[in-house]
Amino acid sequence: MTRSLVALAILGGVFFASTASAQDDLVKRGAYLVNGPAACANCHTPRNPDFSLMAGKDLAGGFHLVDPAFDVYSANITPDPNTGIGKWTDAQIARAIRQGIDDKGNVIFPPMPVPTYNSMSDDDVKAIVAYLRTIPAVQNEVPESKWNIPLKPMPEPKGTAAPSPDDKVAYGRYLVTSIAHCFECHTTPDEHGVPDFANHLGAGGLKISLGPGMDVVTPNITSDKETGIGKWSAADIKKALTEGLTPSGQHLSPPMPFPWFKNMTDQDLDAVVAFIQTLPPISNKVERTEFQKTAFK
Repeated sequence: MTRSLVALAILGGVFFASTASAQDDLVKRGAYLVNGPAACANCHTPRNPDFSLMAGKDLAGGFHLVDPAFDVYSANITPDPNTGIGKWTDAQIARAIRQGIDDKGNVIFPPMPVPTYNSMSDDDVKAIVAYLRTIPAVQNEVPESKWNIPLKPMPEPKGTAAPSPDDKVAYGRYLVTSIAHCFECHTTPDEHGVPDFANHLGAGGLKISLGPGMDVVTPNITSDKETGIGKWSAADIKKALTEGLTPSGQHLSPPMPFPWFKNMTDQDLDAVVAFIQTLPPISNKVERTEFQKTAFK
């Protein structure tokens, strides 16, 4: 082999090694997002009657959510070619995440928090897609979802890069408003049942039905000292996020995804807490439902 061919072979090996390394990093980032702040399995894994996750059906869809606006089943997002997203292109999966459009052009939200995901960075949505390609395929036919409201996709995403983690509040805002979808649940609905982000961001009061007789209502997470979490320390908020416990020892109820938030890095959790503490106070006293009082003491 000539010297030039040897050089080309070495360069080719370096290129493929670096490409493989970059792909590994992408999958690793996607695994972190899916199993951490995005908490995808919280909705995309079917539940047992006691609300525990069904073994062997991780991300296989079928979780039933009922609301006056919809009667939906979460989608199977495993690579199964017949009942999941195995035949979808990367672009189609990314479009479903950030615009709420499936492979056939149908709008598939709410309750999927597409308005939040719409501002997810290009790098992070690519990472999630890359990771979903690697998970086990699970065959699980999901019933058809139905909506009682007009459906409209989100606009083409801008794909703005995520802020630097060094800017704690800005990065925390990105995690909360582009990935973790905290405000989709923790914002008071208006008279039409739509979260009133303009006037009641983070003020809680959204009623969610986990099943027959299993209604829960979301708490106020603004900095209001009487009806929100204004008296909580940063450590208190972090404990609620990762353990589902309030400063008084009260257990938070599903669908609060603390089992996934506990997988987040301390740096990311600190950023989320720093941003949450900047929320303006909104006085909105939220009373827990009888189900919450009984099941989550």
